[in-house]
Amino acid sequence: MDVLFLSPGYPGEMPEFVRGLATVGARVWGVGDQTQGALPLTARRHLAGYLQVPNMFDELDVVERVRRWIGRRQVDRVEVLGEFWMVLGARIREALGVAGMTVEQTRPFRDKEVMKQRLDAAGIRTPRHTNAHTESEIRAAVEKIGYPLIIKPIDGAGSANTHRVESPARLEKVLPQLRGVAEVSVEEFIDGEEFTFDTLTCDGEIQYYNVAWYRPRPLVARTNEWISPQVIALRHPDQAALAVGVEMGHKVIEALGFKSGFTHMEWYLKANGEAVFGEIGGRPPGARQVDQMNYACDFDSFVEWARIVCWGTMDTRIARNYNVATVFKRAMGEGRIVRIDGLERLRREFGPYLVWENLLPLGSMRRNWLQTLISDGFMVVRHPDLAVTLEMADRIGTELRMYAQS
Repeated sequence: MDVLFLSPGYPGEMPEFVRGLATVGARVWGVGDQTQGALPLTARRHLAGYLQVPNMFDELDVVERVRRWIGRRQVDRVEVLGEFWMVLGARIREALGVAGMTVEQTRPFRDKEVMKQRLDAAGIRTPRHTNAHTESEIRAAVEKIGYPLIIKPIDGAGSANTHRVESPARLEKVLPQLRGVAEVSVEEFIDGEEFTFDTLTCDGEIQYYNVAWYRPRPLVARTNEWISPQVIALRHPDQAALAVGVEMGHKVIEALGFKSGFTHMEWYLKANGEAVFGEIGGRPPGARQVDQMNYACDFDSFVEWARIVCWGTMDTRIARNYNVATVFKRAMGEGRIVRIDGLERLRREFGPYLVWENLLPLGSMRRNWLQTLISDGFMVVRHPDLAVTLEMADRIGTELRMYAQS
């Protein structure tokens, strides 16, 4: 089994997927814009070969370079798990004659308007929506949909460059920030809790799913620097309160015709119990949520994903043992991290329930919190009881403090 894998070094989880492929017996051929020496060790040690390209966003150039590099070799799978290169992966499949998602099949996972149109046709509740290219089209869409609403890139990832607009005055402030965006989705603002529905799917059948709870919803977290955002993988996704979202998630997978691999869906639960679709990507969630699933169920989803895409099977029984909370931290101040308070106390008191800490070390430059959810690092705790898990997560949010100074 020979697998062509796009961008094996970035985002940060990708080396683990390369490891997963090698673990199940695949030869993995990487393509990316990093030098081979710059790839993380986990990626380098599990690659059979690597092609560096000048620009991963120049799709026609990358396809031609890959075609020449592959030559007469046989490629069985082309895998891409980074949001922005899904269409590139589909173009390479078509160029090499490899089975898998085509450009047309990939489109609804990248174009939010097409995505929602397909789901509307299937009777799935989506926010009222339309697309827009110009300021005049955005204004017309706002007039049609009404306030409050959300404006975001049609092919964006996560909540980057996503804006809540609740008044004409706010619209005038947001419009200049969208001038570099070619096309946006304008949609109804849904007031409710926000969850995920993440799946490992094999030939259209969901083999495993995860429901995670955003505390608070991402749009709030991205507009308030003082917040320490939390993502909670729930031990009991089949509880009655979440049933409407889980049912909708199954219908979405069927409606979009997704076959094999990871998906990451976001949805809203309104106060009246109604579930409303948000968006879906034909890829795993980011911000180390795949690791979070592993901590929740004590399995290796990187390997199980690889087993599915290579051999069409999943070789493990899922035991949902824990709720898992990932808490992302943002330093106060600007410049380099100079102090971290509260860490030793939390280590002592949480003991074995603190399963991963990944904070920037002292002396590191603080990251731009608007560009990455991971911000200046994170801590992961788990516990069988949800209330205990949430208490630990909230204590990390309030008691752990990082300070930066120029």
